[in-house]
Amino acid sequence: MIQTPTLKNWIFLITLGIIWGASFMAVDLALTSLGPLSVAAGRLTFGAIALYVLMRSRGARLPPLGRVWIYIIGMGIFTNALPFSLLSWGQQSVPSAFAGVSMAVVPLFTLPLAFLFVPGETLPPRKIIGFIVGFGGMLLLIGIADIQAALSTGTLLPKLACVAAAACYAVGSILTRLSPKIPQMSFSAGGLLVGACISFPLALAFEGIPNQITVTAAGALAFLALFPTALATLLLVQVIQSAGPTFMVQVNYQVPVWSLIFGVTFLSETLPPNFLIAFGLILAGLLISQSGRRNFNRPA
Repeated sequence: MIQTPTLKNWIFLITLGIIWGASFMAVDLALTSLGPLSVAAGRLTFGAIALYVLMRSRGARLPPLGRVWIYIIGMGIFTNALPFSLLSWGQQSVPSAFAGVSMAVVPLFTLPLAFLFVPGETLPPRKIIGFIVGFGGMLLLIGIADIQAALSTGTLLPKLACVAAAACYAVGSILTRLSPKIPQMSFSAGGLLVGACISFPLALAFEGIPNQITVTAAGALAFLALFPTALATLLLVQVIQSAGPTFMVQVNYQVPVWSLIFGVTFLSETLPPNFLIAFGLILAGLLISQSGRRNFNRPA
């Protein structure tokens, strides 16, 4: 039975927002001496090992082979391997704050997907209006009005990669919701292991074994594996089980704000004038579309 959110739930929710918001800064730091595929593979591999060990220490196991693994593999691809790689590649050219704000469009992508594939989901006028407003903010964020300038500076494709990562998270959330019910820790650990098994050989094939890793990059990679990947999953499970997914969805409003704070404060990132306007439109679209019943989506 879902209880009223406690002070502990609120502390965990804020902690998750900070951890996921800081992950984009950590990716930037890891990229100083690692390739984008290596960053994705490193965080997934070490995160999967950590979560698997914790899962086994609690007496849980991976689910037996069966239909559920179709969804676990899909989640491993669309929630882990693919978006982590796209974000790492995109952040070679765009600010970490941009990558963080682009995650705010995950619920907007989820709206039409849920309507098409999740039984019982509706698309009332408020959701359509919210989607249109948020989509306009996304186009402004990408800089679609000045494609030529974006192409000349080489930022259009990296920006699109970040938005594509948000679309991947939306697909992953739909697969998670459609999956047969199993313990969430087993499902999450399985998804991380699948993501690691995909990312690790690709990183070796295209980028090889890193020659030199700075202390800063190694520390950033360790942070990514232990906190936004492994620890965040445990906190996520705790919050959902005790307070429910509707409460958990509020983290979507925190992550972009924290990514902005970390990027500007610690990485001295400069943001274009229309950046905050685009962010405001995206948040407005979220508020309109989520004003009724809300769905849970996981950020980076």
